[in-house]
Amino acid sequence: MQWISLASVVVGALIATASSAFLDRRRWRREQAQRLVDARRILYGEYLAALSRARNDFRGLARDLDVPLDRRDMSARASFAPCYEIRYQVAITASVAVVAVSEETFRRLRDVRDLAGAGTLAGDERYSGGRGEYEAALTKLRAAMREELGSSGGVR
Repeated sequence: MQWISLASVVVGALIATASSAFLDRRRWRREQAQRLVDARRILYGEYLAALSRARNDFRGLARDLDVPLDRRDMSARASFAPCYEIRYQVAITASVAVVAVSEETFRRLRDVRDLAGAGTLAGDERYSGGRGEYEAALTKLRAAMREELGSSGGVR
């Protein structure tokens, strides 16, 4: 009968150890997932802010009639340069779906940059069309980011 008691203790210890390891692993995965969401939230905010700053600079260029063409292009490129760094961070951190929409948004803003840098003014149909394409892509990007962060259903 003593061996039954010993076997019960051993089986109980194995069950306790296995369940503890299982629960620790689940907690670790949950914490890892939360850290990824937190990192993405910060990165996405920085990326959207960089895109917004560049877009606002292009708007200023497109409205300013006094900026010479050579300075206009140089200014547009300098305003857009910070977007490249964050774009690459998004490319390695975001999901495939967000990266695809991010790339489209980046290209549309780059088109706006080229228009503003070339001297196209805000009243020009090409500029307003390019700006509209960028805004549509940006709307899709924000929706994809919200979906990935789990906040697409509204305010949390």
